[in-house]
Amino acid sequence: MDIPYRVGHGYDIHRLQSGGRLMIGGVAVSENTSAIAHSDGDVAIHALVDAILGAMGWGDIGQSFPNSDAKWKGVASRVFLESVCKRLNDAGWGVANADVTIMAERPRLGPFREAMVEAMSRLAEGVVNVKFGTNEQCDAVGRGEAVAAHAVVLVAKLPESAQ
Repeated sequence: MDIPYRVGHGYDIHRLQSGGRLMIGGVAVSENTSAIAHSDGDVAIHALVDAILGAMGWGDIGQSFPNSDAKWKGVASRVFLESVCKRLNDAGWGVANADVTIMAERPRLGPFREAMVEAMSRLAEGVVNVKFGTNEQCDAVGRGEAVAAHAVVLVAKLPESAQ
């Protein structure tokens, strides 16, 4: 069956530490807190990459960019999204839209929403919406010890003229 649309879901979580730079949604949101991660730990981009990979049946981010491979150490997560979107486009598909929910007690992310939307929409070459939640002081996210993100994506088969 040749269906012109596919849906994927992605999730990521990273613990936080003092010092460094925290990247979320392709935007630096703190200069004194960072994610404990192999790459830059951008949970929003990681969730979006996982959602795209899932929609296409291409496994998960850990298979495509394993943290056991030194070449991914410290890499900006935008590299992952650019790579997966190129692979997506090369296969004749594109991001129609994505909905990303970022869960963080700290730092406050509201002032960064538009920059995140712009950055992820540009990188994914599709419409990306961003929402925030706090987990109401429950669990590691709610206590400010971690940040997490969920992403849902709709990918669509590109018209022959766009391929």
